[in-house]
Amino acid sequence: MSAATIERAGDAQRLLHVIDVMLAELRGSTAPPATLEANLERDLGIDSLARVELIIRIESTFGVHLPDEYALTAETAQELLQAIAAGLPQSAGVEEQPILAPVFDTAEGPSEPRQCATLIEVLDWHAANHPDRGHLTLIDAAPTVETLSYAALASEARGVAGSLRALGLAPGETVAIMLPTCRSFFTVFMGALCAGVVPVPLYPPFRPSQVEEHLRRQLRIMENCRAAVLVTDARTSTVAHLLRASAGQLRHAVTAEALCAKGQLPSCAKVNKEQTALLQYTSGSTGHPKGVVLSHANLLANIRAMGKAVAITQHDVFVSWLPLYHDMGLIGAWLGTLYYGVPLYIMPPQSFIARPSRWLKAMHRYRGTLSAGPNFAYEILASKVRDEDLAGLDLRAWRVAFNGAEPVRASTIERFSKRFAKYGFDTRAMMPVYGLAESAVGLTFPALDSVPHVERIDTKVLARDGRAAPIAPEMPGMRVVSCGAPLPGYEVRVVDATDREVQERVEGHVQFRGPSATSGYFANEAASQALFHGPWLDTGDVGYIAGGELFLTSREKDLIIRGGHNIHPYDLEEAIADLDGIRRGGVAVFGAIDRASGTDRVVVLAETRSADAAQQQRLRARIAELAIAHIGIPADDIIVTPSRVVPKTSSGKIRRAACRELYERGALSGTPRPVWLQFARLAASGVVAYGRSAMRAVLRISYAGYLWTVFLAVGAVGTALCLLLPGLHRRRRCAQRLARGLVSLAGIPVTVDGEEHLAPTTRAIYVANHASYIDAIVLTAVLPADIAFTAKREFLVQPFIRLMFARLGVRYVARFEAEQGIDDVDALVAAARQGESLVFFPEGGFSRMPGLAPFHMGAFVVATRTRIPVVPVVIRGTRSVLRADSWFPRRHAVKVHMEPPQGAEATDWQAAIALRNVTRRVMLERCGEPDLTN
Repeated sequence: MSAATIERAGDAQRLLHVIDVMLAELRGSTAPPATLEANLERDLGIDSLARVELIIRIESTFGVHLPDEYALTAETAQELLQAIAAGLPQSAGVEEQPILAPVFDTAEGPSEPRQCATLIEVLDWHAANHPDRGHLTLIDAAPTVETLSYAALASEARGVAGSLRALGLAPGETVAIMLPTCRSFFTVFMGALCAGVVPVPLYPPFRPSQVEEHLRRQLRIMENCRAAVLVTDARTSTVAHLLRASAGQLRHAVTAEALCAKGQLPSCAKVNKEQTALLQYTSGSTGHPKGVVLSHANLLANIRAMGKAVAITQHDVFVSWLPLYHDMGLIGAWLGTLYYGVPLYIMPPQSFIARPSRWLKAMHRYRGTLSAGPNFAYEILASKVRDEDLAGLDLRAWRVAFNGAEPVRASTIERFSKRFAKYGFDTRAMMPVYGLAESAVGLTFPALDSVPHVERIDTKVLARDGRAAPIAPEMPGMRVVSCGAPLPGYEVRVVDATDREVQERVEGHVQFRGPSATSGYFANEAASQALFHGPWLDTGDVGYIAGGELFLTSREKDLIIRGGHNIHPYDLEEAIADLDGIRRGGVAVFGAIDRASGTDRVVVLAETRSADAAQQQRLRARIAELAIAHIGIPADDIIVTPSRVVPKTSSGKIRRAACRELYERGALSGTPRPVWLQFARLAASGVVAYGRSAMRAVLRISYAGYLWTVFLAVGAVGTALCLLLPGLHRRRRCAQRLARGLVSLAGIPVTVDGEEHLAPTTRAIYVANHASYIDAIVLTAVLPADIAFTAKREFLVQPFIRLMFARLGVRYVARFEAEQGIDDVDALVAAARQGESLVFFPEGGFSRMPGLAPFHMGAFVVATRTRIPVVPVVIRGTRSVLRADSWFPRRHAVKVHMEPPQGAEATDWQAAIALRNVTRRVMLERCGEPDLTN
């Protein structure tokens, strides 16, 4: 036997040992032994995320850099052995890519095409203003890079458009694009838009051996979108041609190279902003595909809102590895940088999967300021990448790290921030965001340069009452990460099962509306009808709002409703995964229907590292304890299995719906309880919960009716007294007493802090935030009686209100008429100089969404001209009592904070602005709501 043969046999044994050790850590003694012929995914259960760790271990053990084409596509250990033989020694290093930063000339004019209405106009605008500026640079493991300028993209897109027209495509038809991250994807996508047809990005096949299977899975989408043309690359063209007969209206299957080789279209199709620019599919290849219809106006509105939220400039640099068939990679990374003229450095997702450190090295090499990824990507970098692969890393330029597309974990944020702080990463750069394809991509963003906001809430209270009750950080509970406030121009609300908006910190279904909201799903009327709830769109997620920020607790399809309890699987899954003997990543908690009894069941499926029956029984007992502790009720079935049974996606995510299907088919082992016991347990836990829920609904409706009765009665008495009583002072004192009586009869607890800042005998300008219709009632009850409210002049058109306001000495100010506004301010200045204290709502109105709107200047001009101090008044809780656009009141505590008086230093306009700014800053710090001027 030759030395080479002996060495190869030794490498094989070392490789199998590496695989066995990793599998033992994942599944203990239940892991199947590795062989050279075993399929990594099918036989050994090594999914995409486990493959990342395996590659890292192999490279460390053998001291080589594996070639990507082997590391990513190897299906057996034998093929990995070939990759080791073809790998470069780590001592040789990896050749660095040269920096090819696009050239910017800011003297050419603005980099944002604000007047453009379509993506075609955006591209033409950039091609006309800076044709040779680099738009995007394709980077990979190879030592060469490829840069695409705006002029080149525009020219090549017109070439593709000419080819599509030559194939007989009519405007409005669809083109399925199944291409990897390459130059052709961008030119084909923009070429489709130039031709007036609609691009439909599809997930390209990952491994050559799976091409036919993959394409057949994509048939549902192609049939749903009625694709006339399928654009592929050379690898998939043969199979694509064979599938034409099965793909409904598919007339052509062509390669990108063939499309790019034809002549140019003389001019782009005439497209308006409301025409469809993209079909973004959300449900993959199974079930009923849902193609989100997005117009040019939708896309540009969302891109502009996101750009404003992160203060993007032409000096930013975006680095991305995200797939282009996903909204975050397609719209957030590519189309966003196209609009703003920001250079984009982009690598294929396979490059990240093969070696995750490449993402960070690209951020370092190209001085990236913006980048994005799902939570699992940050987790890999935080826990899997070796320190040796990060030598010399500098992440100080990274100012926004978007974390979205899947649930964001507080533990991941903490681990990533802690590990990479020594490389210059600022925790404030981490930005947990929330969005969905139905909103193009983005919906809620946290404030720029803020530390991620994490709450710990009481899991039992959440399950029992649906209320997110904060608890101390050291107490056991669910950790929930804030996804921030809605983007400018967008609104988010949380509703109950009847579509009625719930109070702050009450859990419910998340809905939204905004300028990028889809018009529906393509050729799927049933799904479109389920999506819309009047003007609101259902996100399919469950969460709550606190302080104007959205906190997500689960996906609606993952939420378990058992006996009136809302049960969230994630927290319990994490707790079970921490048990000794349970394989992390092998736990699923899901709801299922027992076909024998028809009862709801909470099922726990956990993979164990032990084959010992006694140990498995102890694990079941411990899991039962954890279920009581974390969800407040016992689990109905606890299945501890030594085999690999928890279904996952290709990226390693748990498929709870698939678990449910297997369980209901009886394909999972377990010892079901007798039917009579199931009914008894369900009745015991359900009767009380359902009764409590019904009682709460009755009480809410009864309270609303009672409060309106009290309001009408007090209002009638107040109206009579206001009309009959002589003297303004008596009428105002009467109004104060009636307001206090109304608050007391309504059972609304009102607490006041800072009463020492009131001015009972001296003049003051009271400035309050505006959140609800009842703010004036609360202020009338707590402020001194001899004050004059200011109101918008729009009330003058209503005779009854005009009469009542006149009897109470209400002053008016015009919000939109400049000349009238000056006269009104002069009148207010005269009143203040005569000794009258004034109350202003400087926002000029209120909305249903939390937040402090921009301030009008009237109050501050009066204060500066009269040298009367401003007393900031912050009202909290009234929005939950009676929200804008709603006449259904709820009982909720109200707090009023009186802040120290603020004085102006001069009497000019600049002094008024300075007084407004300091007052607003004080109120923002106290009100607990976001700043809506950003």
